[in-house]
Amino acid sequence: MDVLNAIVALANFVIIPATAYGAQLALGALGVTLIYGILRFSNFAHGDTMAFGTMVTIFVTWGFQAAGIGFGPLPTALLALPFGIAATALLAIGTDATVYRFYRTQKAKPVIFVIASLGVMFIMNGIVRFLIGVDDQRFADGERFIIGARDFREMTGLEEGLAFRTTQGITIVVAIIAVVLLFWFLNRTRTGKSMRAFSDNEDLALLSGINPERVVLITWIIVAALATTAGVLYGLDKSFKPFTYFQLLLPIFASAIVGGLGNPLGAILGGFLIAFSEVGVTYAFRKVVGYLGPEDWQPEGLLQLLSTDYKFAVSFGILLIVLLFKPTGIMKGKSV
Repeated sequence: MDVLNAIVALANFVIIPATAYGAQLALGALGVTLIYGILRFSNFAHGDTMAFGTMVTIFVTWGFQAAGIGFGPLPTALLALPFGIAATALLAIGTDATVYRFYRTQKAKPVIFVIASLGVMFIMNGIVRFLIGVDDQRFADGERFIIGARDFREMTGLEEGLAFRTTQGITIVVAIIAVVLLFWFLNRTRTGKSMRAFSDNEDLALLSGINPERVVLITWIIVAALATTAGVLYGLDKSFKPFTYFQLLLPIFASAIVGGLGNPLGAILGGFLIAFSEVGVTYAFRKVVGYLGPEDWQPEGLLQLLSTDYKFAVSFGILLIVLLFKPTGIMKGKSV
């Protein structure tokens, strides 16, 4: 039995990747839950909003790289991220002014907003595919690893190497900073408190003098920042492909609903729950179990519950179970 090598293998292939993926899903789910809590509809265009912000960031990154501008050992995309956020905020505000504001003034039912967001989703998807193409785009540069597998083996003398990629470390750090800033803004600033009051009781908030259009404007800006950050971190960690961001809509919505739609804490919890479930169910535990068994023994088969091709089915299954038995989610958000 070799417990240390088993722990390192588990950290290498499950804990670290799932933590980074969970941070990306949590940022995406926070955007979905803010829209649902404040504007009161499920925004199906959120995945393609992430794709649009990432696309702009990639274009600016390529411009910086061509001009010889870098960020040392860190990815140049972090320098380009504010440009992506600004462009996405302008797109989101423009979309609200041309599409959603009309239905808001008509006091349309939430299902109308959902159908409108589906139309926005297809338009955004077409724009992104037209501008950057449908193929994989890699834009990560800088140092590849914080610690490589070979260096870890030499330092520890263990058989199993631990590789911790720079993009995974950046994802976790940036997500923590973004979440802290968001909760500070919502709880400590006057505008944030106005947004929470508007979310809790719209009529009472209007009577107390809160400007609804300002609340909507700030909401879209924050959602654009969260969506672009999540999209860029996902693209750095894996790669950018428009269709992949369209597929991400399912685990992001599952994260928001499982945690409790409209509840920011629930979105974070749901993001990590979905990520660890997807990675854990689709990982082949043969190596980990082999380390824990007798010497020179290996279990038969891969000990993998599902192929990685079905990882989105895991989030869909969890989503179905939650909708059937606890539709308000773990943290008791608004009923779906």
